[in-house]
Amino acid sequence: MKSFEINTGRLTLKPLGREYLETTNAYALDRESVKYMEFLPYDDSNETLEFLKRAEAEWAKDVPNTYEFAIIHEGRHIGGLSVYYLGDIVELGWILNKESKGHGFAAEAALGAIDYFSKSRGTTHFIASCDIRNAASYKTMEKIGMTRKCRYEGRKNRASDEIASGYKYELILN
Repeated sequence: MKSFEINTGRLTLKPLGREYLETTNAYALDRESVKYMEFLPYDDSNETLEFLKRAEAEWAKDVPNTYEFAIIHEGRHIGGLSVYYLGDIVELGWILNKESKGHGFAAEAALGAIDYFSKSRGTTHFIASCDIRNAASYKTMEKIGMTRKCRYEGRKNRASDEIASGYKYELILN
């Protein structure tokens, strides 16, 4: 896996891999913390491990299409940040362990990634989405300068059998 870091004021973003299995499980298996997420919770530690292996394989590429970061605060892994390239557009996603929510870490990590990828790859178009009930997530999107583009129907969160509504947000840099 490549040596890679993005540093912000309080955080370091590092490639997510198997060494973070236990600390990834702290949020990826917590059904309450991820109830509004499309791809979480995982069923067990083996599913988390498979995700981490895929993340490592992507990091091994010369130019990854997906960047999965461990969010590190004061030497401790507190969450994850995803950067998915969809052509010239980047989709951002984030998750924090429950002890780290409410401190601005998701916004800081997202802004660090936006800054890095806009400078290193010339990316100017960023998007994100969330369940409409996930106020913390859409407030983070607004905090980082994203604008709500639409409300959509048909969102399926993994922890629920119901079909939900979502918000899509966008940030276009000049």
